[in-house]
Amino acid sequence: MKKALSLLLALSLALSLTACGSNDAADGQDASGGVTETSAEPVELTVFAAASMTETLDQIIEQYASVAPEVTIVPSYASSGDLLTQIQEGAVCDLFISAAPTQMDALDEEGALLEGSRLDLLENKVTLAVPEGNPKGIEDFDQLAQLLDSGSVLLAIGNSDVPVGQYTQKIFSYYGLDEAAIAGCLTYGSDVKEVTTHVSEGVVDCGIIYATDAFSAGLAVVDEATADMCGQVIYPASVLAASQHPDAAQAFLDHLSSEDAKTVFESVGFTPLS
Repeated sequence: MKKALSLLLALSLALSLTACGSNDAADGQDASGGVTETSAEPVELTVFAAASMTETLDQIIEQYASVAPEVTIVPSYASSGDLLTQIQEGAVCDLFISAAPTQMDALDEEGALLEGSRLDLLENKVTLAVPEGNPKGIEDFDQLAQLLDSGSVLLAIGNSDVPVGQYTQKIFSYYGLDEAAIAGCLTYGSDVKEVTTHVSEGVVDCGIIYATDAFSAGLAVVDEATADMCGQVIYPASVLAASQHPDAAQAFLDHLSSEDAKTVFESVGFTPLS
C-alpha cells in the first residue's frame, strides 16, 4: 500500500512539472528558462512609384521578401503626377518614388514627407527611340527638330503633367519649337509606358522616353538628351509623414540603396545615386 502511494505521489509530481514546463513555453521560454525567438509582426507597405520603375521595383520587391519576410509590399505604378494627386487626395501611401523632383517638392512644401527620409535615389536619361527597323531613318534630336518644324514626322510624347512630358517640353524649348505649332506631329501618352507602347507598335515614327523603358521594351535608341537640353533626370524617394509603418518603410528605402538593389537598377540603365 505504501509502495503504491509512493508511486502515485511521484506520478503527480511529474505531471505538475510537465504543466509548469508547458506554461513556460507558452510564455516564450525554453526548458532552460531562456527566451525563445518570436516572429516579427506582419506589415503591409504601400509604395507609390513612377511607371518607369515597374520592372525593376517588382524584381527588388521579390528580392526583399527574403530579407524581411514579414513585410508585404504593395506597389502602385502610374505617372508621378497622378500619384501626387492621389496622395494629396488622401490615398494610403507609405513610400513615394517620383520620376522628377517637381512632384516630391510639392509634397515637401505641404509638410507631407517624413523629416530626414528624402533622398535622390536614381538618375535616368531621356532618349529618342524608334520602332523596329527605324522606317523614318531618324538619326538624332537635331534631325527630329527639323522634321517637326517641317511637319513630316509623327512623335509620341508624354502629357504635360508627367515628368517625361515635362522633360520633352524642355527639349522643345531648347530647339525653339512651339508645341502648339507642331501639334499635328504629336501624339500623347498618359505615362511613359503608354508612349513606349506607341513606339513599340510602330504607330509613330519615334518617341521620347526614358533609357530604361527603351531597354525594357527592346527599342533602338538613336540619341540621348544632354543635361543642357532637359536637365538631369533625378528620381527622389521619401517616406510619407502619414505612414502607419514609418520604420518598415524606411528599412525598405534603405534596401533600395543596397548593393543588391543597385545591381537590379543598373541592369536596365538606371544610375544609383545614394
